[in-house]
Amino acid sequence: MEMVMNTVWVMLGAILVILMQGGFILLESGSTRMKNAGHIAGKTIVTFGIGSLVFWAVGYAFIFGEHANFFVGLSHFFYSGYQIDGTDLSSSVFFLFQLAFATIALTIAFGGFAERAKFSTYVIFSILFSVIVYPVVAHWIWGGGWLAEHGKQDFAGSTVVHLTGAMAALAATILLKPRIGKYNKDGSVNAIYGHNQVFTALGVLILWVGWFGFNAGSTLSVADGFFGFVALNTNLAAGAGAFAALLISWLVLGKSDIGMILNGALAGLVAITASCAFVSAWAAVIIGFIAGILVFYSMRFFDNRKIDDPIYALSVHGTAGVWGTLSTGFFATKELATVGSPGLFYGGGFHQLGVQLTGVVVSGLYAFIVSFVILYVMKKLMNGLRVTEEEEIIGLDLSEHGTYGYPELIAKEKIS
Repeated sequence: MEMVMNTVWVMLGAILVILMQGGFILLESGSTRMKNAGHIAGKTIVTFGIGSLVFWAVGYAFIFGEHANFFVGLSHFFYSGYQIDGTDLSSSVFFLFQLAFATIALTIAFGGFAERAKFSTYVIFSILFSVIVYPVVAHWIWGGGWLAEHGKQDFAGSTVVHLTGAMAALAATILLKPRIGKYNKDGSVNAIYGHNQVFTALGVLILWVGWFGFNAGSTLSVADGFFGFVALNTNLAAGAGAFAALLISWLVLGKSDIGMILNGALAGLVAITASCAFVSAWAAVIIGFIAGILVFYSMRFFDNRKIDDPIYALSVHGTAGVWGTLSTGFFATKELATVGSPGLFYGGGFHQLGVQLTGVVVSGLYAFIVSFVILYVMKKLMNGLRVTEEEEIIGLDLSEHGTYGYPELIAKEKIS
């Protein structure tokens, strides 16, 4: 009976995480211009499909296969759905749950490509990222690799999913360079507004709900109802992140910036993802609140350095992912630290903080360097990653796909 309940619970979690792709479609299309909306929606579905096939063929084997070398495992290729001994839930459902996580990391990475990358770039990078980048970091931390042996705490993926995706996005933003019109010759920044803030807000709400599958689903069990505590921490951190972003935008900008509030909620969710099972409820509030402040300054930091990140993936998933990973080194309690050691504030000294910092640095560098090399080689072989200036101006809906996401409305608008 317990196996049945666990399987149903994790399957529900997998559905919620897959539904997060819908949240990303609304978030990314709403945060960018109308002329690229159909392109963004379509590439999300395509990359989810490609990521699923690659994970089935090799990704699952590299992450959870029998440990074979420093980088990956090497068994369970082309997973057939058979039950793996020693588990107390359906192995097929566990496979789907992990597949959903892998494709979320890929979607985060593509935030750095928005509004200027060729569609073929998405297709090829989907395959290479899913084979070479994500599985290695996931194996190190979740698949019994060397960081797992050191007690690295990352319950649902602040490092594995969010930081890995953000570092790939950073590599892309550097190689693609800023969108036309983003920066002036004197270095000043022009805001390029998204076309539908309602879409963006609805996308954030869908992601918020999906995060209960992300974090609470990662308990992989219904025993003693611990998933409820994880969900509580998740919700508190999201609320604190949104509130902190509201306060800082009010104080610094003199207005309550809606986009900042939305990113603050996401930053709180990203930050609590590593620590949701290891910290007390009050600590979840602190972690989310700090994430909401950090994302505000991180967005300004990248903007001022001419790193054009249209969806703010670097700040929401990168900066908040780093903070969330480090936070367990401070706040993990003796009672809840079932992986690794208690944090600094609970008598654990600097040991766990050092492990967390090592995980952040090594995983972040690996994801960035390998993604950069992949994209650099692609750039040389494909005569560039980016569409032409003319194609970027008319929009990727028309230039890459020959149609518009809003065919009835776009004819009335001047394409800018």
